[in-house]
Amino acid sequence: MNLPYFIAERLIRGRREGTSFSRPINVIAIAGIATGLAVMILAVAILTGFKQQIREKIIGFGSNIQIVNYDSNLSFETVPVRQGQEFVSIIKNIPGIKHVQVFATKAGIIKAGDNIQGVVLKGVGPDFDWSYFAASMSEGEVFMVSDSTRTDRVIISKKISDMLRLRTGDSFAMHFVQDPPRMRKFVVSGIYETSLEEFDKIYVFCDIGHIKRLNGWDDDQVSGFEVFIDNFGKLDEMTAAVRAAVGYQLFRDEDKFSVISISDKYPQIFDWLNFQDINVIIIILLMLTVAGFNMVSNLLILILEKTNMIGVLKALGSHDKTIRDVFLYQAAYLIGKGLFWGNIIGIALSLLQLKTGLISLDPSSYYIKTVPVNLELIHIVLLNAGTMAAILVMLLIPSKLIGRISPVKAIRYD
Repeated sequence: MNLPYFIAERLIRGRREGTSFSRPINVIAIAGIATGLAVMILAVAILTGFKQQIREKIIGFGSNIQIVNYDSNLSFETVPVRQGQEFVSIIKNIPGIKHVQVFATKAGIIKAGDNIQGVVLKGVGPDFDWSYFAASMSEGEVFMVSDSTRTDRVIISKKISDMLRLRTGDSFAMHFVQDPPRMRKFVVSGIYETSLEEFDKIYVFCDIGHIKRLNGWDDDQVSGFEVFIDNFGKLDEMTAAVRAAVGYQLFRDEDKFSVISISDKYPQIFDWLNFQDINVIIIILLMLTVAGFNMVSNLLILILEKTNMIGVLKALGSHDKTIRDVFLYQAAYLIGKGLFWGNIIGIALSLLQLKTGLISLDPSSYYIKTVPVNLELIHIVLLNAGTMAAILVMLLIPSKLIGRISPVKAIRYD
């Protein structure tokens, strides 16, 4: 029989059924742990949800990995590469690669009535994955691209739509500064809204055939390739795999390629996202500290309340470790109860925000309209296990006080 567990169970049962001056303290300790865990669950769910949504928005515009001509740098006026590269089929067969598509970009100026706006025209082909933008449409629909005919339909952002007063079905002229200057007319097929203002205000999506013709490229020339992966956590690993598949071209008449990940292309945004981790770490440490000190004070009260019992057990020959385990079992019960209610509160509030979007945000500052939530089982399990372990470790120090209690004085204690 586990004697400490047996004694702790009887004490817990007696405390539930009877009266004890430590009961209000126990309730406060449980409430403190529950509040702390609920706050930690919300903090982690909101942070991971925020990072996930911002990443998805940026990847929707630029993919996880881009393969472009080495001489293009980061300019929107790119040096073309041949579309039929041998490495494309190799990349598609790499485990973890989800999709590969071609693209082309060209800077231009939209003129709609008296309004003008500088934008980037991004050309897409029949292989373009429309899933992200199809889900982001606020008006109209995406257009389809075919190899046989070129469409004049484009999609613009709500930001550009509001600035230039364009709606679905409207036409506008786009001017390109080159020698000689050129102009194209487009028709608005749909209006998307991602709330990522830095991208919404510049990107217009069109048939890639327009950019090929404007630049005087051959039919098999493009700005580059966009590669999508299954797991963003493996971005560096997949970038290295793509770079190895592309290889290094040594001959003068061959295209030379640069492989760049989305985090390297927009380092300021991803550094800002990674910086948010510090805020969550601080919140978790604060909540653990508060809950830990709550339980330390609670354990000291439990020891004070059962001083007579400690003296009797010592007089009967019990070791300090046995008596200490009795109180640690009680503490573990209180921690478990606090964790239970903390999970209920934290998960319930997270689901409420996830389903209703109750708390809204300013898209111009946060790039999203409502507080995002990303609930993952592994995060909840780790928070529970970490909280239980951290608080129990903190309780080892005050439990050492049991060894200093004299049996004679403890039995006389009233």
